[in-house]
This record gives sequence, structure tokens and C-alpha cells, in this order.
Amino acid sequence: MSDRRLFRSLQVYNFRLWAAGSLVSNIGTWMQRVAQDWLVLTVLTEHNASAVGLTMALQFGPQLLLLPLTGWAVDRFDRRRLVMLSQALLGLLALGLGLVTVTGAVTLWQVYLFALGLGCVTAFDAPARQTFVNDLVGEKLLTNAVALNSTSFNSARMVGPAVAGLLIAAVGTGWVFLLNALSFAGVLASLCLLRRGELYPATRASGKAGGIREGFRYVWRRPDLKTLLVMLFLIGTFGFNFPIYISTMSVGVFHGEAGQYGLLTSSLAIGSVSGSLLAARREQPAMRLMCLSALAFGGLCICAALAPSAWLFAATLALIGLAALTFMTASNALMQLSTAPAMRGRVMALRIAVTMGGTPFGAPIVGAVADHAGPRWAMAVAAAAGLAAALVGSAYLRKTRHTTDNPPSARTTTEQAMDASCRHATAGTQSQREADCTKS
Repeated sequence: MSDRRLFRSLQVYNFRLWAAGSLVSNIGTWMQRVAQDWLVLTVLTEHNASAVGLTMALQFGPQLLLLPLTGWAVDRFDRRRLVMLSQALLGLLALGLGLVTVTGAVTLWQVYLFALGLGCVTAFDAPARQTFVNDLVGEKLLTNAVALNSTSFNSARMVGPAVAGLLIAAVGTGWVFLLNALSFAGVLASLCLLRRGELYPATRASGKAGGIREGFRYVWRRPDLKTLLVMLFLIGTFGFNFPIYISTMSVGVFHGEAGQYGLLTSSLAIGSVSGSLLAARREQPAMRLMCLSALAFGGLCICAALAPSAWLFAATLALIGLAALTFMTASNALMQLSTAPAMRGRVMALRIAVTMGGTPFGAPIVGAVADHAGPRWAMAVAAAAGLAAALVGSAYLRKTRHTTDNPPSARTTTEQAMDASCRHATAGTQSQREADCTKS
């Protein structure tokens, strides 16, 4: 595939503008994540991984607790305005945390409070941003746009942590938070400059109550979506706790400083960017790809747990990043392309809630394992999660050998998507499947 095909979504003015603004904001976001974890681990506690785990739990827990509201809001309201509001609030939270830190007034409970506020806003922001990509490019370019969006996010992950490590050593964590607050101006400016007449109109959900229940019923009738959510829960809850893995391995095993921590986080991002670009070349993702990437993730986490040096650990992290990003990008595109437009916000909110909402359960467990058994055993938990997800996906594929592995093409109406759910159904009796089709 030529470079022109690889970056074909960037030919759309609105997406090109959005990608530029998002890149600036994402760099600031990754700088803050590294600074926040370092602040908790080395300044406010004595290398307490459980405190980092609790911070993560407060930051990601609201995405599960607020699920009844977030998906419905994304399907019901104007996504551009919703993203503008959430991004502005995230900038204000970064500003507040930066001010209390540079003045020396910061305490652990304040970091917990800001993490909780960040989680509440992100619960609305994440599904809104992911589904807004479809409003920018339409369904024909959606797979490529999702992959390039991930490339932007992970390019920021490559740059942000390295810059954060240098800034922490030079001027302290507080200024990193303040720079992140400033970075939100980039994405807000891009949203204001979009050509609204060129946006693809989104199908709005009805204003009646109980919208999230419709989302649950929709997913329940879809064995493919249920399988994806189980796989995402396993890896999201126990596998994607990278702030704990990298910070504890860096400090506790390799005895590094902030600069090494930032470089290790950037190593993970190098692989993630590679995975994003590979994903952009694919016309259609497949369930088999998710199984293989989950298997690779588990095996590579075992290698990382056994790494004898920081350099080998960094190299393994790059490969883990590639596997993880392949898994996440494939799941994103699969779920969006096989979901009715009017249900897409709720389904994506479920995806994010399952992936990130499990963190309040998984992060404290992983942090406790790191504290009591050591960082290497914590990485073994991630390995087990990847292998378990691969087994779940493989079991689904074995049950559906007679059907195509690729998802159906994007639906244009809710009725078409419900018809697809009948074709995807593999469990239950023939009469039960016919009854489900009738209800649809």
C-alpha cells in the first residue's frame, strides 16, 4: 500500500485539523500521566505501588460507574460540543493540579481528588472523541482514521514521557501539569476551526430514558461483541497497568531515576506507533488478529518479567506496545464497523468502560503484587491476562468456523445491525435464535 493510501484519511480537511490539535493535546496528556505517577511514587510516598494503583483506580473507575450516562450522552448530544466541553474541563483540572504542586501545597489526597475529577470528565470525553472520528471522515474511511488517530495518540506517548522525564528532573512535576493545561488550547482551536458543513451527520438516539439498557440488550444479542468485551476486560483490567509495571521495574529492579522512567514509557510507545501504522494499512480487521495479538501480548509480558537489564526490558516493551496497540485498534474498528450508527456511542462507551473501568479492580491488585511479591511477578499477572484473552477469542472462533471471520460491513440502519446480530448468533436453539430475530 502506498503512503497516499496509508494516510488517506488526512486528505479530509476536518480530520487533518483534528489530528494536528489532538497531537499537541495528547503530548501534554502523556506528560501529565508520567509526572502524576512519579509524584505519587517518589515524592508523596516511599515507592508505594499500591498508591499508584489507587490513583489509577480513581482515574478510571468513573468510566464504569458513569456508564448509564456517558454512552447515551454521546449518542444524544452534539459530539463536537461535548468534546469541546470535556477538553476544556480537563485543561482546568490540569491547571489546578499544577498550581497546588508548584506552590508546594500538594498532598496525596489532593492527587487522588484530581484523579477522580479527571476520571469523571474522561468518562464522557473518551467515547465522544472515538465516535467523533466517524463524524469527521464517514464510515468509508473509518478504519484508516481510527488507526491514524491511534498513531497520533501513541506518537504523543513516545514523545510526552521522554519530555516529562527531562522536565521533572529540571523543573519539577508541577510545571509539567501546567504545560499540559496549556496544550489543550491546541485541540480546542482545531474544534473551533472545523468546517461544520463538511461533517458527516450522526444518527441521534431518542431522548427517552433507558438508553443504556438498549445498549446492553443490543450487545447481549451479539456473540461477537460479547466476546470482544470479555477479551477487553481481561487485558484492560489486569494487562494495561503500565504505569505500575514500568515505574516499579524502573525504580525497584533497575534502580533508575525519572529520566529512565520516561524513556521506558517512550519505548512502549515506539511499538504502539508501529502497531498503529500497521493497522492503518488494513482494510478490514479480524477476530483472528485480536487472538494473535492477545497471545503475543501475554508471551512478551513473560519475556519482560524475566528481562535482566533495563535495555532488554525497553526493547521488550516496544514489542508489547505493538501487540497491545494492534489488539486495541482492531477491537475499536471491529466494534464501530459492526454496530448500528444510532447505537455506536453506547457500544463504544461499553467498550471503554469494560477496558478502563476494570482498572479500579485490577490496578490495586497488581500494585499489591508488586509491593509484596515484586515487580516481576506483577508483570506475570499481565501475561496471564493476555493468554486468557487469547483463549476466549479462540473459543469463539472454534464455535463460528462456518461463518466469516471478518465483521460485516458498516450498517446504515439499526434494523440492518439487528439482522446481523441474528446471523452472528451461535448459541441457543434454533427457535431461540428465531425469537431473537423476531424481537429485533
